[in-house]
Amino acid sequence: MNPIRSIEDIETGLAALLRIDPRLAKIAERAGPLPLRLAEPGFAGLAHIVVSQMVSRASAEAIWGRILLAAGEGLSAERYLAISEGPIAGFGLSGAKARTLKGLAEAVVSGTIDLDAVASAPLDEAMADLTRLPGIGPWTAEVYLMFCGGHPDVFPAGDVALRAAVGWAFELPERPDITRVRQISAPWSPWRSVAARLFWAFYATRLGREAAPAA
Repeated sequence: MNPIRSIEDIETGLAALLRIDPRLAKIAERAGPLPLRLAEPGFAGLAHIVVSQMVSRASAEAIWGRILLAAGEGLSAERYLAISEGPIAGFGLSGAKARTLKGLAEAVVSGTIDLDAVASAPLDEAMADLTRLPGIGPWTAEVYLMFCGGHPDVFPAGDVALRAAVGWAFELPERPDITRVRQISAPWSPWRSVAARLFWAFYATRLGREAAPAA
């Protein structure tokens, strides 16, 4: 499978999904156009996902703005490591996230991991490489591979919004757990990344606000 690089790729994937599972047609009608939502691979892309995890969009963007301001001209692993402890303490990061970003930057600078290469590696290999990094769990790795690598067949089953949206779509009595969502999404391969976008969009229309990945 080629990576997702354009809205046309999303449209191709959605058409394939509707053939695979016609039940998704009503969800697609409700969800409307699906976003591409791609970012460049590398330290900044993964760091932004780490910052965004488990906080509100407004809080995440405020923290991210402070990081970018402190980094100066473009955020890189080297520039992040050059920021002194004082400004880092003022970013608003939790202790765990601060340690994760420092460890990630050190891994990139030391050559322990090449985030550009990982973004285009086979999915299983990429997931193994990313989740070996301290503080990088499956959700973070999956979202990075979806939105920075363009992997077409990723469905982050641990995502709270996706689990809720799947439960609503199929009228389940309660929010399905991760194992159940993986089972439900399995038949949507090899376009599970498009299915994830579909269910995030459905979640957004259901709640009347924009939805983003949230572990």
